Amino acid sequence: MTDFEKTRSLFYLPEGIVYLDGNSLGPLPLAAKERVARLMTDEWGELLIKGWNKAGWMMMPRKVGDRVGRLIGAPEGTVVMGDTLSIKVYQALASALELRPERKVILSDSGNFPSDLYMADGLIRSLGRSHELKIVEPEEVEAAIDETVGVLMLTEVDYRTGRLHDMKSLTKKAHDKGAIAVWDLAHSAGALPVDLTGADADFAVGCTYKYLNGGPGAPAFIYVAPRLADKVRPALSGWLGHETPFAFDLGYRPGGGIDRMRVGTPPILGLVALDAALDAWEGVDMADLRQQSIKLCDLFVAEVEKRCPMLTLGSPRNGEKRGSQISFLHREGYAIMQALIARGVIGDFRAPDAIRFGFTPLYIGERDVLKAVSILEDIMTNRLWDAAEYKQRALVT
Repeated sequence: MTDFEKTRSLFYLPEGIVYLDGNSLGPLPLAAKERVARLMTDEWGELLIKGWNKAGWMMMPRKVGDRVGRLIGAPEGTVVMGDTLSIKVYQALASALELRPERKVILSDSGNFPSDLYMADGLIRSLGRSHELKIVEPEEVEAAIDETVGVLMLTEVDYRTGRLHDMKSLTKKAHDKGAIAVWDLAHSAGALPVDLTGADADFAVGCTYKYLNGGPGAPAFIYVAPRLADKVRPALSGWLGHETPFAFDLGYRPGGGIDRMRVGTPPILGLVALDAALDAWEGVDMADLRQQSIKLCDLFVAEVEKRCPMLTLGSPRNGEKRGSQISFLHREGYAIMQALIARGVIGDFRAPDAIRFGFTPLYIGERDVLKAVSILEDIMTNRLWDAAEYKQRALVT
């Protein structure tokens, strides 16, 4: 059994704070602070440019990619790190479209993260080949997969509601209809068991600053199924995706396998912080994590509905049908969340009306849940949210 008291001790959590926003930005792993400091002094400081060889910086995207791969059911050598999630979405989608040149429909849903949809729209405009981005309701995705669809592009866990798609069955339906499946794991990786191999996914992408606790702006990852890795053409043909980058050829030849999905110089500071953060996952059983996550979420839902009837559940009630987050709906959701934050309970707000809470068993327990609900009850019962300072919209919500 996973010892979650032990994993909690691996993170810095400010005194008095109940942190329920790890689904947006994970807290600081203590190991990352020490590891980045060592990089700054012993590696960058002492080795200077020699660090690319002597400290192994150049291989960090693959090394860390393999560590992430173990958490998402990806074989060794199929995940590489670098760039942002939006860039990785663009890469995966562009390569997927080229695998189905005769088809023009990209199918997604209204629960997908807007950035994924923006990237798809921008790519379509650049290609100028009459592609169409078709967006349906999450419940309508399966029925909408037909012979016109070239690429199915979905986020496994809905960022607003936590609704969980069935990756395996939807990927099978896509393949049965001749389509390619691209999955965004932004709210899945580190939140619940993921099995890309078992689901036979074609491409997957994700960020690492949420449940994987890699820090703000931590590098994203991309997965390509082994059966496709040497076939796909990288749309972003950066120099480190070249077969021999330091030959400095003027013509581009893609590297072998997942290496062709590398683009530019790897972000070493971010990769080192992420590498240290991933130490917290050593010895964690994802089945234990999933069981504890559902338990914490169920407790939160039951207590909030009992004490705060003015809030409406915006997430699936069945724990097996959602990720590791819960949303409640209220027209004054922004002000409610600001009042919570002022009292030391940190979640976030997603327009138009969702107050969102993430439950990460690595550092969140039942005491945190009950404390958060007690404070929320006070705020709602006494309308403490109804103050001018809580209604001033900040740049980040």
